[in-house]
Amino acid sequence: MIQQCSVQTNMQGEELREHGTNLFPVACYFDQLPHDDIPWHWHNELEFGLVAKGSVVVETAVAEYTLQEGEGFFVNSNVLHTAFSPDNVLGELHSVVCHPRAISGSTDNIIWQKYLKPLMENQSCTGFHLRAGVDWQKRVLDCLSSLWREAEQEPYGYEIRIRNELSTIMSLLSEYQPVINKKTYGKAQRDNARIKEMLTYIQTNYDKELTIENIASACAISTSECIRCFRATINTTPIAYLKSYRLQQAALKLQLTTDKVSAIAENCGFQEMSYFAKSFREAYGCTPSEYRSGK
Repeated sequence: MIQQCSVQTNMQGEELREHGTNLFPVACYFDQLPHDDIPWHWHNELEFGLVAKGSVVVETAVAEYTLQEGEGFFVNSNVLHTAFSPDNVLGELHSVVCHPRAISGSTDNIIWQKYLKPLMENQSCTGFHLRAGVDWQKRVLDCLSSLWREAEQEPYGYEIRIRNELSTIMSLLSEYQPVINKKTYGKAQRDNARIKEMLTYIQTNYDKELTIENIASACAISTSECIRCFRATINTTPIAYLKSYRLQQAALKLQLTTDKVSAIAENCGFQEMSYFAKSFREAYGCTPSEYRSGK
């Protein structure tokens, strides 16, 4: 049941991959960072994670968590998020992605109406940084560890025990979710809609020559508002995000194709091979050829 994560998105930045199966919509992923750094994306499912080794940074549009070994996170449904290794330090991440019906079964019962729906619609709850020093969060971390062992070993009845652990986790998250902040709700919702439009534009046109003006025009705002929106939601600039996304796509092509490195660089929007090689080494700590060979 344990898989290696490989995030692929549609033109709106929404993840395409089906997590688990229709009969059991739960998936567990093992990631080694920085090799498997996860780009900005979102999905309908709920996501939980536990750092098994080193440290990992998880970002949402409104928060950044630097997680140490033994700590974890929760990311709510339809929330933009990314995960990466700080300073290219090795980190191992165990993540669990599940559809809410894996817990509630349907939307016509008390589990959905009382616990899941209010949490998933709470715009003030994009996620949690889970620490062992907080009693209820330690219980969530223990549940995640137990869930992971079940998924790894797959003994008879593991699906029932995984569902039980998820139910306990969701009960705790529902109980301790923050109160909706109505003052910032409208502004955050507007910024979130804008950033998704601009990320969609970049992800569709990253192979072309792009400027901040091009990116801002995707949702008919000024360049200054474009820069503010990027800073406010994903804590970076439009050009920095564009460069990072191009490098992530290049890394994916190095893994999945046999194309020449120079062709990959050009197809990912890099006009100069020397600049591509330098940027790739800064991002991944090795040359493109070394990355492809797994050295």
